[in-house]
Amino acid sequence: MFSKSKINEPGPATEGGKPAAPAASAPAPSAKPAPQSEFKASAPKAKPPASILSADLHITGNMKTTGDIQVEGTVEGDIRAHLLTIGESATIKGEVIADDVVINGRIVGRVRGLKVRLTSTARVEGDIIHKTIAIESGAHFEGSVQRQDDPLNSGSKGAPGAAPAAKAD
Repeated sequence: MFSKSKINEPGPATEGGKPAAPAASAPAPSAKPAPQSEFKASAPKAKPPASILSADLHITGNMKTTGDIQVEGTVEGDIRAHLLTIGESATIKGEVIADDVVINGRIVGRVRGLKVRLTSTARVEGDIIHKTIAIESGAHFEGSVQRQDDPLNSGSKGAPGAAPAAKAD
């Protein structure tokens, strides 16, 4: 299937450090594009970069992606992603659901993730439902923490605190 090219073989191919003119190497260039086209066909399978929401961006509404999101601005709504990174200047008011959640900024709402990490600059006001969690020293957290084997697929029905408060007469 593959044959060794004469271009890489040592011998009379160079004269005084300069490459000699190609004599009968016309078939070599036509054989080379086939492997390149195979490489280009597999290139789209590479993971796309994270979508970045800049610090001056304010979004009202829900977001859902199978990719990665890095939030530096303000979001009023729910976010669902594969990897969600909340920047130090970011504020999220809503539910956050992701495989991996890294919180450097502020979240007011429920956090659901397989891996949840609160850095030292994190401020979370809400419940965290996780499979694994890491909370760095200096992080601010007000709420409850609950471990579940599958925190992403659990609906909000029947969850603690999901029912509205009863009115006093």
